Amino acid sequence: MSDLSAPGFPEEEVRRRARAGASAAFPPAEEYGHVLFGAGGPGEAAPADALDALRIVPPLFLPQRLAKLIDLGREPDYRDVELATVIGGFASALPVYVSATGSTRAAGGDLGLALSRQAGALGIPMVIGENVVPVNGYGRLGEAADRTLLGRLRAYAEELPDGLGGVAVQQSTEDADAEVWNLVHSDPAALPLLESGRLAFELKVGQGAKPGLGGMTVLDADAAAALGDRFGLDPLFGDGRVLRAATPGTFTAEILRQQIRLMRNNYPRVRIWVKLYPGRDVAEAARVAHEAGADAVVVDGAEGGTGWAPGVFLPHVGLPLAECLRRLADAPPPSLLVSGRIWEGARAVKSLALGARAVGLGRAALLAVAEDRESGLRRFAECLALELRLLISSLGKYSPEALGRDDVWSPGNSFTASGR
Repeated sequence: MSDLSAPGFPEEEVRRRARAGASAAFPPAEEYGHVLFGAGGPGEAAPADALDALRIVPPLFLPQRLAKLIDLGREPDYRDVELATVIGGFASALPVYVSATGSTRAAGGDLGLALSRQAGALGIPMVIGENVVPVNGYGRLGEAADRTLLGRLRAYAEELPDGLGGVAVQQSTEDADAEVWNLVHSDPAALPLLESGRLAFELKVGQGAKPGLGGMTVLDADAAAALGDRFGLDPLFGDGRVLRAATPGTFTAEILRQQIRLMRNNYPRVRIWVKLYPGRDVAEAARVAHEAGADAVVVDGAEGGTGWAPGVFLPHVGLPLAECLRRLADAPPPSLLVSGRIWEGARAVKSLALGARAVGLGRAALLAVAEDRESGLRRFAECLALELRLLISSLGKYSPEALGRDDVWSPGNSFTASGR
């Protein structure tokens, strides 16, 4: 077990799922027959945000269940829900991907490699985050393999089943200076992913934890000295450590459009992903990215984030994920990927019903792996998959793509067209 912690996040619930697997979708079995369960019980937390406040609302009449019954020749149940899908051009075993964790110390060392291995074994896509190469090196020159981009990429690819998954390599301003995409594109280690259509490059416009800012980490004096020509350094801690701040980059609609077209031209066999922070014009930015040819548009809600961020940003800056989904409602990109405090099936199903193609695991994935380096993420995913099947089946549907806005309800009816 790691000393990694996540204040304000349901850490113990995530760790319990990493230990127990699918059985953690239910109360402890020893309580069966002794405890009466119902809504509003002691210890039940109030909804954390507008997405949590939504209710999943099964109908009484179930035409899709009837169609499934006829197809199967028997009554269908939750085990008949098929969760395999396509995420940003990649076949995935679940409507789930692992979000970028970047160059922060929390994701470094054996934790980053264990996360890569387990994500690969699950057959779900994984994003390798920004600033890994400028800070830790690419991995060709003898750098510590457990912290480099190449080390994570190899660990993922070695476990990946045939035909599933894929890696999206993120690039921001400093990564572009380090020519990260060119390094990956020309690397023999990435060739199997490239030739099988399982390599993507993700253009990072921003992130949910600190919209409008670049990546940030804390470095000791020696590490900072080696990076001073590539990053902004601020000795604000007074003890020799410094804040390392990346620049967020500058985008207009035309700059974004031309950048995606340039990526298409330079890397024709690579999938193109674009990551947006939860800005007030997120719907317009998503439209521009999609029309320019992005295979996936990734939106981080303000609840997202695994890295270092100013405390004032977390409660005050950026749109919540629910509001991002509401603003995208009229014309969501066909491959919309979202993240933001995803750790259990209900929040994931609500996001899928509101237009997302898949949901990203950030803190939940890191905590699950921290709990068990060998199988924590696998067990966590087993529990999440069971919850997804139970919830989707309760709606009389049998795939994530069948979900729609009528499957959720809020008191103000702001998420449904009909208010049913």
